[in-house]
Amino acid sequence: MRFHLPAGRGPQAVGVTAPTRAGLLAEIEARLRAGAGFSVATINLDHLVKLQVSEPFRRAYAAQDLICADGNPVVWLSWLAARPVELVPGSELVLPLAGMAARLGLPIGLLGADQRTLDAAAARLEAEFPGLRVVARIAPPYGLDPEGPVAAECLRELSASGARLCLLALGAPKQEVLAVRGKQLAPGVGFVSVGAGVEFVAGVQARAPAWVRRLALEWLWRMAREPRRLSRRYLSCFAILPALARDACRLRGEEQA
Repeated sequence: MRFHLPAGRGPQAVGVTAPTRAGLLAEIEARLRAGAGFSVATINLDHLVKLQVSEPFRRAYAAQDLICADGNPVVWLSWLAARPVELVPGSELVLPLAGMAARLGLPIGLLGADQRTLDAAAARLEAEFPGLRVVARIAPPYGLDPEGPVAAECLRELSASGARLCLLALGAPKQEVLAVRGKQLAPGVGFVSVGAGVEFVAGVQARAPAWVRRLALEWLWRMAREPRRLSRRYLSCFAILPALARDACRLRGEEQA
């Protein structure tokens, strides 16, 4: 499933390259076993809005090794295009990836959020997955520039820690840009952008109840809790849906032709 972007200097399309949860996890494990560095991004409507206007974000997405669907609208659009993908939220990758790292005997790092959150998340993960070692807990300063010198120092610290897998909790577009830079400054590390997933594990941020998620209303639950921060974001997301649906219908027509 690919999404076309307005004309610009960066890539003109971005797509889901890991259509299933099982396939994504299998590919991550294969790369970890091989000692190969990689980066994983999770695309949603908010990212598609940002991709419309940000050339650096486009370049970062173009350099991702694996991209999965992190939002029900992306999944629905894939159905409309007759190219179905599964819902794989980045926040739901934290626990299975921690379990995978424990099983493989590979240390992990956490980068983003604040120190209290990272310490709480690390304590829970190490308790839940015996043998897991969280060897890096890097809380960068507020306003981190993912292309600046402080970010470079964070990546060098991560590399020196011996972590083989890094969960990035910086939010878009910082985490995706940093992941691509990390492949250069911390080769051999797998970077996975998980957004608020680390905060959910730490218990400092609550996720929508399961029944709300089953009804695909998590966005409404979040907006009710943070209307000032999220209202404009969701309006922007709704605004691009008609064009995305039109493109999906065109893709379906090409599939049936």
